[in-house]
Amino acid sequence: MSLNVQHDIEQDCLTLQFGNHFDFSVHRQFHDACLGKTRSRSYVIDLEEVESMDSSALGMLLLLREHAGGDHAEIRIVNATTALRGTLRVAGFDKLFTLH
Repeated sequence: MSLNVQHDIEQDCLTLQFGNHFDFSVHRQFHDACLGKTRSRSYVIDLEEVESMDSSALGMLLLLREHAGGDHAEIRIVNATTALRGTLRVAGFDKLFTLH
């Protein structure tokens, strides 16, 4: 269970960096970091170290999108492996989030 949170105050951008697994084990940290506060202008979800993610991770991303303003949300998912990008595309997340 690992989640590193950085807030760039000047840009009002919240960056979330996950450990090896993005799953329900980080739910509380995820909620406290971004859902329990006023929303930031933008978000970066860094999946560089993530080897696997489950359906609860997808649900958390959807909750973040709703919290951040739905269609007007600025959320970038970065550094995902080819396999994770494939999973996100199959789930239709490439239409809801910006994938880099």
